[in-house]
Amino acid sequence: MRTTEAAERALKTPRMAAVAGILCALILAAVIVLVRHLPADAVEGAGWLAIPSHRGALNVALELVPFAGVFFLWFMGTMRDYVGAAEDRFFAALFLGSGLLFVAMLFVLASAASGLVAAADSAHAAADPQFWHFGRHLVLALVSGYVTRMAAVFTLSTTTIGQRLGIFPRWLCWLGFLSGLFLMLAARSVPWSELVFPAWILAVSSHILVVRLRRRPA
Repeated sequence: MRTTEAAERALKTPRMAAVAGILCALILAAVIVLVRHLPADAVEGAGWLAIPSHRGALNVALELVPFAGVFFLWFMGTMRDYVGAAEDRFFAALFLGSGLLFVAMLFVLASAASGLVAAADSAHAAADPQFWHFGRHLVLALVSGYVTRMAAVFTLSTTTIGQRLGIFPRWLCWLGFLSGLFLMLAARSVPWSELVFPAWILAVSSHILVVRLRRRPA
């Protein structure tokens, strides 16, 4: 009995685990902003990367992407612990599948952006601007298409679980449904719409953190 109780206490999710979602939201927002600032012209892109502050900020953001993926997985674990054992299997499958695919697409995005920066340094890429156009189009397609659509499914499934179980307040449910539909339908046509997902993660993580801090240990 003592061993079981000690294991339950050891495996309990820390109250401050929701901070991982806040850190993930901040890193994602920084990556999206820097990627969106990449110029369309190859010459302008090389000049933009030649500025030490721009290049340094982009490199730091890309280096932090793996940590953003880890923080997002921690955020998913925090959500599952917050939901408990009453989640629906269908929406739980959507939650897990879209979340894991989002992390995978995020890593592909970081790899493509790193390749674009490396290609901008080579003399052959400077002579042939097609390298820059291809890399930039690939990065933007990943941001506005694949990554954002997986984020939309994750947002909708998570909000549906929270709304059906009554663990999300009404304002957070409305925010989640509107954010998910907006990311699903308008991400391609509205620039900078990808920032809606980090904002939603920040709102959910802040709500969970406040609720956890208000609870007193039994």
